[in-house]
Amino acid sequence: MESIYKALLDGNRKWVQERLEHDPEYFNNLAKAQRPEVLWIGCADSRVPANQITGTNPGDIFVHRNIANLVVHTDMNMLSVLDYAVNILEVKHVIVCGHYGCGGVFAAMQNQQFGIIDNWLRVIKDVYRLHAEELDAITDMEKRFDRFVELNVIEQVLDLSKTSIIQNSWNRRNYPAIHGWVVSLKTGLIKDLNVSLGSSDSLPDIYRVSVNSQPRVHSVANTQ
Repeated sequence: MESIYKALLDGNRKWVQERLEHDPEYFNNLAKAQRPEVLWIGCADSRVPANQITGTNPGDIFVHRNIANLVVHTDMNMLSVLDYAVNILEVKHVIVCGHYGCGGVFAAMQNQQFGIIDNWLRVIKDVYRLHAEELDAITDMEKRFDRFVELNVIEQVLDLSKTSIIQNSWNRRNYPAIHGWVVSLKTGLIKDLNVSLGSSDSLPDIYRVSVNSQPRVHSVANTQ
């Protein structure tokens, strides 16, 4: 265990040295500010780090990761990251990136109890329920699993578009564009699911947020 811990520190020093040899001002420039144009909402799986699989550098991508790359509207962590990325950093793109072989998605296909994570997996189970007819028609379990991963990403893209953070930015700036990707662990390649959204026009009216409306408290008494 100690050797792994030490290897991390040694790896850091090696990485720093390599960066400085290539560019003596690398860390001075990195420390000045960050100007990423992309927010990445990905899976916490250790095999899908955003920068490495896209060939980008520190500072290029603002990253939020959780189990199975979910967009949960009550998740204050995700919402805080989204708000900062969209309204402070003014990113131009938000990418939801899943991956084939995702353990969270696979667990959601089971009826087994896993503990507190069951509450998180329920969101993914809802995705299955929405697409049960298509998924149940796929008899090959591996192909069904792969399609479930894709559908989960698609639903998270749609859930992002339903947030007031995204819709207000669309109304003010006409960006960010939202995209859905899936990475293959077997090839390392990214599959674009072609579900890009850039305005609320494609949303059902019930999900559209009016920029001119003010929050109202509607009492029960008013309905009587």
